[in-house]
Amino acid sequence: MDLSEIELAPVTPDGDARFRALMAAHHYLGAAPKIGETAWYVAHRRGEWLALASFSAAALKCRARDEWIGWDFRTQHSRLHLVANNTRFLILPAGRANLGSRVLGLCARRLAHDWPARFGHPLLLLETFCDPARFSGTVYRAAGWLEVGETRGFRRLGDGYAEGSTPKLVFLRPLVADVCRRLTAARLDADLCKKGVPRTMISAAHQQSLYAFFQDIDDPRTRKGRRHSLPSVLALATAATLCGMRGWKAISEWVDDLGEKALARFRVRLRNGSRARPSLSTIRNVLVRVDPGQLDEALRKWREVHGGGDEALAIDGKTLKGALDDDGVQAHVMSVVGHGTKATLAQKKSA
Repeated sequence: MDLSEIELAPVTPDGDARFRALMAAHHYLGAAPKIGETAWYVAHRRGEWLALASFSAAALKCRARDEWIGWDFRTQHSRLHLVANNTRFLILPAGRANLGSRVLGLCARRLAHDWPARFGHPLLLLETFCDPARFSGTVYRAAGWLEVGETRGFRRLGDGYAEGSTPKLVFLRPLVADVCRRLTAARLDADLCKKGVPRTMISAAHQQSLYAFFQDIDDPRTRKGRRHSLPSVLALATAATLCGMRGWKAISEWVDDLGEKALARFRVRLRNGSRARPSLSTIRNVLVRVDPGQLDEALRKWREVHGGGDEALAIDGKTLKGALDDDGVQAHVMSVVGHGTKATLAQKKSA
């Protein structure tokens, strides 16, 4: 087999099931789910699958890796998105010797281009863990990966860690020449700070219109320490949700990715000549404490003016587990949702 004929390609959606089945059948750890930022690749020759590789988020903690990089906990927490983990690597029965290093080399080159295009930020470093009871890591060394130590033998369990796991060999593959300097720099380059591509699915005019609909909502915060206007924070959170963001962190990251012109549409305050974005804690504090009835009414009015139409409506209800009223009865919520816009047109709670 001529190794120069080997090609690497991302696994397409219609190939996901085959990828999972082969991992489950041939990899000793089985198949790994797609969680967060994940990229699957297949190495093939003339359409015949020969090897599979999966890359996803880096391990939260790894002393050997962190000591090699030289960053502290605070720096590591904010820059871990620049590292990806080779969670699975499998040479299929149809493969052959020397194929592994070839595929790993192709993966490193592809990830440098594919990751920014898919997830909005580059990668600087790859990591993987090798079980010495099964493998010696020869294929990684041959592909230019560096062995930097061992794990401490802890495994993730629920919200914490437990001993009992066999220590693994830790291998790293820098994707840039000055990786340690860039990961530990006092200030990151602008392109490295991005954590996602903002999905602005609403027009600039719609973004600008949101602020006015929240002006009549009572602000639950005290005047002391109030740095961002309530309509501005609610407009940002609403726009982020309309663009597909779910959860405090996703909303905050969407806001962080907005440019100065977009922030101006939401009337984000100026500070020292630039727009001061509300933090995750500010967004969460506002959304938790704001009056839900007033917020719902404001959103309904905005949708009546700017929302699209629906040819069909769906009615659905759910009983909220653990949500009890004063009489100890569980609450039940009925919602009317538009098929086309996926917007909640009406919602009523009953016992």
